[in-house]
Amino acid sequence: MDTTAEQFDQLARKVFAPVYPVIAEKFLQTSKISSGLCLDLGCGSGYLGLAIAELSNLVVSLVDSNPKMLALARKNIKDLRLEKRVSTLLADVHRIPLADCTVQLAVSRGSVFFWQDLPQAFSEIYRVMAPGGRAFIGGGFGTPELKKQIDEKMLQRQPNWFEHLRENIGPAAPDKYHTAMFQAGIADYHIDHSPIELWVVIKKNNSSVVF
Repeated sequence: MDTTAEQFDQLARKVFAPVYPVIAEKFLQTSKISSGLCLDLGCGSGYLGLAIAELSNLVVSLVDSNPKMLALARKNIKDLRLEKRVSTLLADVHRIPLADCTVQLAVSRGSVFFWQDLPQAFSEIYRVMAPGGRAFIGGGFGTPELKKQIDEKMLQRQPNWFEHLRENIGPAAPDKYHTAMFQAGIADYHIDHSPIELWVVIKKNNSSVVF
């Protein structure tokens, strides 16, 4: 197993594990979507998508461009006995190999900060979203209390942790997403931004047109 993939998985399990069910519950309650197909884009070892599967009746596809991360995700699927509703898909968010209008819920935590072409990625997400679908793309910590716990642990591992956070979810962070959404031709969205999170929340209404 790739050392980097294993290290990433360890970080997800030992530091970030408490946030996934909290974020999953927020997305499910906000979207009011509990069945259909969910994509966890840039899933890593799959913890957000797996939390969504455990809290809903959604069929979940864990999507990542790194086959070594997906190997870890498949192990996690098996450990949780979720093979009937959760699978993996080796793919890049800039070219999602799914038909138009097939996805009820798209989520991604922590991956968007590494995407090379934001307008293209958001266009692809919007294309595969079904009418009535929702997407939550960004990063966050669930609650202020969880963020404080994670900050303390991450500062021990990464001294420039707060600088990293300012870049990703700080006051100026939404600007590039507004620009990307304009370039992608997507108008039906908003940005949920606070000191603990930044989510680009996309809606696709029944009357929406794929750009």
